[in-house]
Amino acid sequence: MKQPPRILCAGGAVQDIIMRVETFPRAGEKVTASEFLITSGGQAGNAAVAVARLGAVTSYIGALGDENDDVANTIIKTFAGENIDVSGAIRVPGARSSASLILIDASGEKMIATRRNQGLAEAAPKDARAAVANLDAVLLDNRYVNISMPICEAAKARGIPRVLDLDKPAPPDDVLVQGCTHVIASADAMRESTGLKDHAAALKKYGETYKGFLAVTDGPDGVYWLDGGAVRHLPAFKVEAVDTLGAGDTFHGGFAYRLAETGDEIDAMRFAAAAAAIKCTRFGGLMGAATRAEVEAFLRERG
Repeated sequence: MKQPPRILCAGGAVQDIIMRVETFPRAGEKVTASEFLITSGGQAGNAAVAVARLGAVTSYIGALGDENDDVANTIIKTFAGENIDVSGAIRVPGARSSASLILIDASGEKMIATRRNQGLAEAAPKDARAAVANLDAVLLDNRYVNISMPICEAAKARGIPRVLDLDKPAPPDDVLVQGCTHVIASADAMRESTGLKDHAAALKKYGETYKGFLAVTDGPDGVYWLDGGAVRHLPAFKVEAVDTLGAGDTFHGGFAYRLAETGDEIDAMRFAAAAAAIKCTRFGGLMGAATRAEVEAFLRERG
């Protein structure tokens, strides 16, 4: 593409309160944190920052707290600072934005507790058709179907790619799943959706009903995808992980970005895997997202 891809990320955004610790505390134990950061996060929120850092013309739509909610105001300010169009963000009267408390240990693994505000699940985009006009792709999360479904339907009417971050278990005949051209599930979501632990078996079972592009990510084990009747595997790039928070969301963002550029799923997965690997080497959740130049340099170094 001669012009940067235009991508809309629709779904959840939260405030992340992050601390780095050597080891996770046991019940009743106190530990010392070496680093502390308050930033924005969430599936669609992380992905929006990822695609914006890569160079896409990026917009975000999601339900946030009302105008008096300091958390929502901080999220909006963070996204605006990343050149993300937040004009479609929905400020819900009387609601507060969701927030997560996160511990990152020395290996980069995470523990997360999230408070989800109940007032956000009923909001809907004001004009989904206008929101997807002139876009090249949309990236949706399935924890906020009230936001993602109208965007999916409008994007389908335009015939543009609809990439779903399947993080919440859902059956393959789910309306949102069926409306998307590309479904990339977390390992846990695919396992719970099918009742099968083996990635190959789970993909084949899910693929009996869902006929679009189907893949599952499993952190350092890479990504598996269904290719006709066969299951293929792309290993993850080996890096020294510092912080895995937002790595999956970064993968989804990188995939949607590259897919909009090339239409090549395999190339998009490799590009996304590089973006996710770089993010894992940096502390700070979405603040560790890579630029396009960094991803290209990483891929050149790795051959």
